[in-house]
Amino acid sequence: MVAATLAAALCAASAGPARAATRIAAFGDSLSAGYQLPAAAAFPAVLEGALRRDGYDVAVDNAAVSGDTTQGGVERLDWSVPDGTALAIVELGANDMLRGIDPAVTAKNLDAIVSGLQKRHIGVLLAGMYASLELDAAYRERFAAIFPSLAKRAGVPLYPFFLAGIIGHPELHLADGVHPNAAGVAVIVRNILPTVEESLKGLGVQPSGVKG
Repeated sequence: MVAATLAAALCAASAGPARAATRIAAFGDSLSAGYQLPAAAAFPAVLEGALRRDGYDVAVDNAAVSGDTTQGGVERLDWSVPDGTALAIVELGANDMLRGIDPAVTAKNLDAIVSGLQKRHIGVLLAGMYASLELDAAYRERFAAIFPSLAKRAGVPLYPFFLAGIIGHPELHLADGVHPNAAGVAVIVRNILPTVEESLKGLGVQPSGVKG
């Protein structure tokens, strides 16, 4: 019994310390924070589960704050996305749009966020947003242009519209008609998953082949 225990301990020691999971930060607002949802049904947890099922050893941190604007993101970036994070999914801008903030200001803030992450060698996946049809066409056009322009300039991958697949489907929203419910989050994760996985591979993170 003692010999077997010693042998097991020696095997564990020879294997070396377990490698830490790759850290991903969902850096956004209420759309990714899981507004009015249990933590297990929020975007970060559901995305983590999907990535683990595909063999990625990851931990997705909920670095989203409901009601946050891009200015708020700039102010909390360093403590919300700590050093050692491999990838940040930047999902901000919707609250700027709802408050009618000048798209030039939103663009400047997002640029500061992306460049701040890159300076710390943290990969970025930029999640885009469209302006409400209730706003005038000129504003909508300027707002929509922020995301592809920044992604191209910064050389980061773009997921064009974070809410793709749920707009126009009230059954995928909470009663407010804005935020995704659990079913809506599942759709968002299913749609964004290939882009997240491509972003990870671009950073040298590969699936282990072990399904979790």
